[in-house]
Amino acid sequence: MKLREYQEAAGQTDQRSGRDLADIAVHLLGMIGEAGSVATEYKKLLRDGAAHVAWKARVREELGDVLWYTATLASKLDLDLEDVARANLEKTRNRWLRASSEPLDDDFPEDEQLPRDGRFEFIASTNDAGSPTVRVRYGGQWIGDPLTDASHVDDGYRFHDVFHLAHAAALGWSPVTRKLLGRKRRSDPGIDEAEDGGRAIVIEEGVAAMVFAYATSHDYLRGIARLDFELLDGIQNLVAPLEVGIRNAANWEQAILTGYDAWRQLRDGNGGTVLLDMRQQSLTVVPT
Repeated sequence: MKLREYQEAAGQTDQRSGRDLADIAVHLLGMIGEAGSVATEYKKLLRDGAAHVAWKARVREELGDVLWYTATLASKLDLDLEDVARANLEKTRNRWLRASSEPLDDDFPEDEQLPRDGRFEFIASTNDAGSPTVRVRYGGQWIGDPLTDASHVDDGYRFHDVFHLAHAAALGWSPVTRKLLGRKRRSDPGIDEAEDGGRAIVIEEGVAAMVFAYATSHDYLRGIARLDFELLDGIQNLVAPLEVGIRNAANWEQAILTGYDAWRQLRDGNGGTVLLDMRQQSLTVVPT
């Protein structure tokens, strides 16, 4: 049976087929009640074990009731149940199944590509004002300026360039890293402006700052394997106009967790060398 056929058949048994607020409220409350009944049946299974011989039939019945309320409620809201199902699968696949993360610059000259591998030294020091600083060296050359935490607290944000390396490794994308290494795609003025220019750089820095605010209240993601969907959804909305918009929530989760694993090691060791491997989508930290 197709979902659309089920939806039409369910509607024929709807005893409150109107679309008034009260009719919709009854169906919403019914859905909540039936969902609770599913939990109740499973509780009985946990309590009674093998003695609850009818548990599978009971759960099937309760799940069917949840489905009935879902179908009839969708009809009242002018929603197609098959469309609802497709949208849900798209959402869950985006969240849990990683899309391809091939580099986004494969068609450009090598000197305009992000490095497929490399050693980045994060060297800690102190400036004249006594603030801790970090500077990054790649290929024997300093890249970027010395960074402080730029904060009233010593939170280690000075090591945040490793987040951009994680974006490069796991997403094949990082306009910040591209700028630091002088690898903007100048052979294509349109790409250079829209994907490698100031706006893209600001967006990537904004993502890094937004995730850091989240991480601050989650022990900097130590021991965390999954991120809140709201965070990932916010990031995807922010980067949607850019080429990295083809990456999904699962890709971003991988990039963020990879970056924070490396960041914690750099912060705890007050520096170190980060080995970038875009082919393996990984960062490895070698202590100083």
